[in-house]
Amino acid sequence: MIEPKPTNPQKPLAVVTEHLADEATAWLGERCELVHASVGDARFIELAHAVEALVVRTYTVVDAQLLSMLPRLRVVGRAGVGVDNIDLTACAQRGVRVVSTPDANTQAVVEYVVCLLCDALRPRLHLKHAVSAQEWNELRQDVVGLSQMNELTLGILGLGRIGKRVAEVARAIGFTVRYHDLTEIPLALRQGAQEVSLAKLFAESDVLTVHIDGRPSNRRFVGSALIQSMRPDAVLLNTSRGFVLDESALAAWLRANPAAQALLDVHDPEPFTAESPLLQLANAHLAPHLASRTMTAMDNMSWVVRDVVAVLDGREPLHPAS
Repeated sequence: MIEPKPTNPQKPLAVVTEHLADEATAWLGERCELVHASVGDARFIELAHAVEALVVRTYTVVDAQLLSMLPRLRVVGRAGVGVDNIDLTACAQRGVRVVSTPDANTQAVVEYVVCLLCDALRPRLHLKHAVSAQEWNELRQDVVGLSQMNELTLGILGLGRIGKRVAEVARAIGFTVRYHDLTEIPLALRQGAQEVSLAKLFAESDVLTVHIDGRPSNRRFVGSALIQSMRPDAVLLNTSRGFVLDESALAAWLRANPAAQALLDVHDPEPFTAESPLLQLANAHLAPHLASRTMTAMDNMSWVVRDVVAVLDGREPLHPAS
């Protein structure tokens, strides 16, 4: 049987499995033979033997099984920040480089965190019709924030790129900012945040925002003991990875503490299923992974193609993940 060949053998074959911005796609297409195909599609399987570059986003898993289908693969480009959907060890064993866009969505995620803070702490109401003077006054009595941000302590779990920027913005707003991280952060890079123990961070924060990475040891890092130690009216935000939270423990805490809130942008799995223990809880607010969804951030992430081509050309990439 003769193996099917790419249509232009003069250019390396690159397969894009998820959406990229148009400009970045066109740029890559000028330098590679470009095919859009999800893993498992007939076109992907047909050309797998010839693929030299693979560009993925969030939901394509690059593991040893997939790598075994791609004998000529030289580089995987992750159009995003985390690379927990890519088996870096398996790629290294195969000599496959992995590149990503580590700072592409920092601004977008921080803006989103600020929006969540406002949703949780500053109730708002928009009128769609005229109301009587009595209704007007009743609304102004009912829609009142219980605390100002400059009266509250914001805890940050993980003071990486996003955590540092959140600290900077939160301090500017007026929060007292504390953090905990596995690594020692130089004082000059803490953006005014105070380092505290993990136990103190959870027990004493009015608002706690999670920004830890997707390493396997972080699975269920925020477990029952930490969650149960939080204040009964605390606000918990997660825009990092869904699997870092024990959702069953969180659901139990939310049921026991109706004044508490959880605002979750990420889930395990995604999309979450009808069996999620957080569904139907009035104080659990679930969003469909929107933190990085600005046109600028998505464009920034799409430009991972520059490093993909650098590897194909034999040059060192700017943002190697392995």
